[in-house]
Amino acid sequence: MTPNNIVNMALIKGLDIIAVTDHNSVRNVRAVMEAGERSGLLVVPGMELCTSEEIHLVCLFPDYEKALSFEILVYENLPSVDNREDIFGAQIIMDSEDNETGRETRFLAGACGLDIETSINLARGFGGIVIPAHINRQSYSILATLGSIPPDYNFKYLEYSKHRGTVPLCAQIRDFIQVNPELGSYNYITSSDAHFLGDILEQEVALDLPDKSIQSLLHEFRGRRL
Repeated sequence: MTPNNIVNMALIKGLDIIAVTDHNSVRNVRAVMEAGERSGLLVVPGMELCTSEEIHLVCLFPDYEKALSFEILVYENLPSVDNREDIFGAQIIMDSEDNETGRETRFLAGACGLDIETSINLARGFGGIVIPAHINRQSYSILATLGSIPPDYNFKYLEYSKHRGTVPLCAQIRDFIQVNPELGSYNYITSSDAHFLGDILEQEVALDLPDKSIQSLLHEFRGRRL
């Protein structure tokens, strides 16, 4: 999962836009953005945040600097635990030429100390958008943890985790809404949530944007167009 391998696999899969959403960190975002810029792939800076309730949130930002500012607050609220490479693997930091430049020693796989409401407000305060991750999973999802989605959070999109198999995605989401009719008013996206190159999906969601830009994408996810 080096920056250039991610970009090139995304292009092979026919993707126009990807987001880099490492767990509780943006340390590799800039490298992938630079690799994507060279290849014509738009890379959105982001993070998959694990809140104190162990709810995963996809946070996307208008630029790398805003994402980094958000990371600073997240790092301030991470537990004082070192990563165990023998158990969890190395947390490698790379440059845009796929060279290793360092290793993150903080343990990133667990929950940070920010609760969901604080996390949402902070991310939006940096111009970002927040999408509840893998809403249909039984772990690390807002629905499984809270039992419902508070309307005050004003989400426009939810991320649905595609089941591997022959059932079309639209049918999976339709069945999910039948079981959860209160979620029928939301828009849905499906992301790769890729931890390996082979997990990167071909195009599952297409959005009609006025141009291929981070600004247009974030406006769409906020539920309004430019």
